Formats: sequence, structure tokens, C-alpha cells
Amino acid sequence: MRIQFCLALSFLVFSTNTLPAGDWPQILGPNRDGRAAADEKLADSWPKDGPPVLWQREVGGGFSGLAVAGNTAVLFHRVDDEEVAEAIDTTTGKTKWKDGSPTKFSSGFSDDQGPRCVPVIQGDRVFVFGAQGTLRSLELKSGRQIWKRDTHTEFKAPEGYFGAGSTPIAIGDKLLVNVGAGRTGAGIVAFELATGKTIWKSVDDDASYSSPVLATVNGTRHAIFVTRSKTVSLDPDTGKVRFEFPFGKRGPTVNGASPIVLDGNLFVSAHYGVGAVFAKIGATSAEERWNSDDLISSQYMTPLVQEGLLFGIHGQERVEDSELRCLDPRSQKVLWSKPSFGFGTLIAADGKMLMQTTDGELILWKPDSRRYQELARARVFRSTTRALPALSNGRLFVRDSRTLKCLQVGK
Repeated sequence: MRIQFCLALSFLVFSTNTLPAGDWPQILGPNRDGRAAADEKLADSWPKDGPPVLWQREVGGGFSGLAVAGNTAVLFHRVDDEEVAEAIDTTTGKTKWKDGSPTKFSSGFSDDQGPRCVPVIQGDRVFVFGAQGTLRSLELKSGRQIWKRDTHTEFKAPEGYFGAGSTPIAIGDKLLVNVGAGRTGAGIVAFELATGKTIWKSVDDDASYSSPVLATVNGTRHAIFVTRSKTVSLDPDTGKVRFEFPFGKRGPTVNGASPIVLDGNLFVSAHYGVGAVFAKIGATSAEERWNSDDLISSQYMTPLVQEGLLFGIHGQERVEDSELRCLDPRSQKVLWSKPSFGFGTLIAADGKMLMQTTDGELILWKPDSRRYQELARARVFRSTTRALPALSNGRLFVRDSRTLKCLQVGK
């Protein structure tokens, strides 16, 4: 009896440890690099009609993707004149709670008037950053509002072309936000997670649509932001600038892709004639290795790293054709390219990559230094699809401006 019990317990533990169990608690996944948890497993192919739809439901407007922790997904969308944070059961799609905040945002550059930033789940809190700079802290379990700051009004920040679109980052006991009030020295502001109190403000530049990352290089922590016209590293504890360099152009341009750190090097990319920079990160400096507009100039999609290589989209939507490219950043060589691949968002998992295109297609392919290898392709929407997808526990959460779908893409 005891032996049977031990065997049963061992089987239970083994089974639990081998289940795909990765959360997607913020933009671009657990580490903001587009990579899913190590134990996330993807199917190698799909049925003829594409990945099975586990459930779907109506949603409001917005380009904000979902954040997922456990069996709770947080949706941030525009419903009438409110920006609504809504917790959803990942297995059923049913609402657990919702909390709305009034908004009057209207974009002159987009048909969509919803929020752009992905929610940030940190511990028992969820943080949402609205298009007009409204920053809210909510209790993850109940949706109860804990604190709220109207950052654009308080710090006198402009809304920009599309409203606030840089997802905040939680570091320690602080939430760092690309507020964009450059004229008041509050381009980037740190708020206390528990209370919303301002801890420090830094940088005299406006906001971008790029979301910051945290990296530790040779023992030094860098909170790296791409702002309206520069790339800057800050000490996350004090807001002190560790290094900065110009990145961006005046006029109708956008910095949208997030910075990438690989092997102590920093890669930033944009289009509109800005190009890409590859630099060696030092404690108080960034030594430029190269600067080019011909290798991968990404309009808004963040490239992904696989075995030291960069995979990303080169091109500008509505201006030129897109190319999926494989770039060796050290040799500055494009190893291969796939024309007319589409624009959208990449996710890496299980040695494969998923691409959600803006025209509603979902593509499964295998990254390789020699050639493009497509495994499966399916049409998920017949509409413009700009919200970032989220991958957790074999489920892919994708949405357009009207429908949210939960797809079974795991094995």
C-alpha cells in the first residue's frame, strides 16, 4: 500500500512538472523578450481549419493585448466612454470582474480609440495605463481600485499621435512609466507600487510607443527606455541616467519596437529613416558597434533573439513591402529574408515561432540560420489585428477590435 501510494505521488509530481505552465504577465511575455516560459510546448502542425477555438467572446476597442497569470487573463479595452480592465477566466472566457475609468481620448491618426498598453501583473496587483495617461493599480483577485494617477495632467505631458502606448515596467517596489513630460523633466517617472506615490522623475524627452526592459550587465542594472528621440539607460532605484544616445527623428515618425539586450549588447530599431543601432553596454556608456538603416528597420514589431541571431520584420506598413529577416548582428549580415511576410507580432516558444499578422493570419514557423521553414498557417480574423497576442498554458489569446479568441496551439 505504501509503495503504491509513493508511486502514485511520484506520478502526480512528474505529471504536474511536465505540464505547460507559463504565465504571460506583461507585454512580450515573462521577460519582455517575446519568449514564452521554457516548459511551454507548441503543436508541430494544425488541423486544416487552423488551431481549435476553445472559446471566443465580444470585446471593445483597443490595441492592448492580454496579460495572463494562472487562470486569470486581464483584458484592457475601450467600451463606450470607458477604458475597462476586465479579468477573464482563461478556461471559459467568462468575466470575473471589471473596473472602468472614463476617457475622452480621440486619435486623429487611427480609427481605433482604445487603450494601447498591455496590463502589467505583478504579484497580487494589476496595473493599467490608459491612452490619456491614466494609471491605475487594481487588486488582481477582485478588481478593487487601490490607487490612480492622471499622469498626463499632473506632469503636463502631450498625448502624442496615438495616445500613451508604452507599457510600464515593474522593478522591485517601483513602477517605471514612460510618461513623456519632457518639458517638466518627467519623461520617465517611477511610482511606488503600493501607494502610487512619485519616487523620482527623470529624462527631458517625450514618450515613444516602445516599452522598456530591465537588463543586468556585468552586475549593473539598466532600465532601458526608447523615448521620442533617444535611447536611455537609467538606474531603476534613483532614476539617474547611466547612458543615452540620440535615436529617432522629428516629424511624423514613431519609435515602437522595444529594446533588445543580447550578450551584453543593446539593439534598438525603428523605421522612418531612423534605422537600427547595435551597441556594447557599459556601466555608464554605450559603445556603438554599428548603425544602419538597411539591416532590420522595424516600424513597430520587436525582433526576437534565437541562438544569437535576430529575427524580425524589415519595412514600413503602407509604404513598402515587408520582409522577415534573419540577421547576424555581429557580422552585420542578413542570412536570409522572406518577402511579403506581413506585419505583426512574433512569439517564440518550444524552438518555434508564432506570427500574428495585422491582416488576421497566424503563422507557425521554425527559426533557422539557413532558411525559412513554415510549419502551418491559418486565418484567424478577416480584419485588421493589431493587439499583441499572449501565450500561456498552450492557449493563444488573440483579438481584433470586436472579438477575443482563445486558440489551442499547445501540444
